Amino acid sequence: MSIQLEVAVAHLVNRKRSTLVSLSGVVLGVAFFLAVSSLMRGSEKDFIRRLIDNSPHITVYDEYRSPRPQPAALRWKSGAVEISNVKPQAETRGIRGYRQSLEFVESLPGVRAAPVLAGSAVLAFAGQEEGVSLSGVVPAKMKTVSTIEEKMVEGTLDDLTANPNGIIIGKGLADKFLLRIGSAVSVVATGGERTMKVVGIFRTGNASYDQDQTFVLLTRAQAMLDRPNRANRFVIQLADPYGARDIAKRIEDTIGYKSVSWSEASEDILSVLVIRNIIMYSVVSAILVVASFGIYNTLSTIVMEKTRDIAILKSMGFHARDIRTIFVAEGLIIGAIGSGAGLVLGAGLMKVLGLVAIKPPGVTEIVYLPIWWGPEQFALATGFALVSCVAAAYLPAQRGSRVHPVEILRGMG
Repeated sequence: MSIQLEVAVAHLVNRKRSTLVSLSGVVLGVAFFLAVSSLMRGSEKDFIRRLIDNSPHITVYDEYRSPRPQPAALRWKSGAVEISNVKPQAETRGIRGYRQSLEFVESLPGVRAAPVLAGSAVLAFAGQEEGVSLSGVVPAKMKTVSTIEEKMVEGTLDDLTANPNGIIIGKGLADKFLLRIGSAVSVVATGGERTMKVVGIFRTGNASYDQDQTFVLLTRAQAMLDRPNRANRFVIQLADPYGARDIAKRIEDTIGYKSVSWSEASEDILSVLVIRNIIMYSVVSAILVVASFGIYNTLSTIVMEKTRDIAILKSMGFHARDIRTIFVAEGLIIGAIGSGAGLVLGAGLMKVLGLVAIKPPGVTEIVYLPIWWGPEQFALATGFALVSCVAAAYLPAQRGSRVHPVEILRGMG
């Protein structure tokens, strides 16, 4: 152990009460920093997970981001005559050649995609009628991009394959119409009326979705909506959700149709999360800043009380940098020990918080506080604590290094 470190340890040991107070401040600061930041980051991760897992990472629509230019404008770009109010050619809505476009999308690495034909229909049963959203899907592909299979309370998506005239409805709609598995309902859409059999019931917890959404086979929806061989959107999931914006741009540049990533669709929400993180880190960092004042006060007191000792050390050949090293080492020792103990206490608080069960009003399921155990949280708490402690020790260290031994020793004589 170097002489500077020995002196630093001796100062801290001789002032046990002040050292323990400073150490306690760092321990509590690190623990609360870790607990609060992990709770906030956990809630953010949980929110984003729910946001991106319960909705497509990318959705491709059968529309263009910008209006398609008219043939005359393409042929005569600098024409002197402008033709306005040109009625677009009537055509069946949908993604043209959707099978070829789907093959391209699925060829991209880490991409899972499913075609969907979405439209509106009217469901009638026992004299009751309800407007619903009708989605034609391919069950095998839909299960890879949606969590709807996990939300099924009766039946499965594969039951649509087994029964081409089958329909899957939400729990809210089933309760409203008193429907159950095997019930026959009439579905009226653009292509006419068809009697269908309820083969599955799902419950997502979203009341409007559970009462409005229905699923049928893609080929059946094409017939019912009078859109043969068409799909009007692709539902896409990625291995890396945070790469959705780049993949969406690549898809749109290649096939031309509007591709919207989850991050583009939720820009306002993500901005709120960024602001919330800034506020959170500002608040929890203030805890460690306050704790660092205890270190500053302790070391300043040592400098004042040990002025004579500092003068003697300098007269023995210690340089100003050696004196600075002694007091910075004291701050570093307090920061290191306090960080270690704070991490242990913080991990304990995180464990306790993770066991807290909450049952929000009107919700049947019990939820637990989301805690983020990412290693960066521990590294950030440790790093900020050490920086705060060293910074708090630097000013007293500078003051101690400026002590003039001649003046102090002459005053003693």
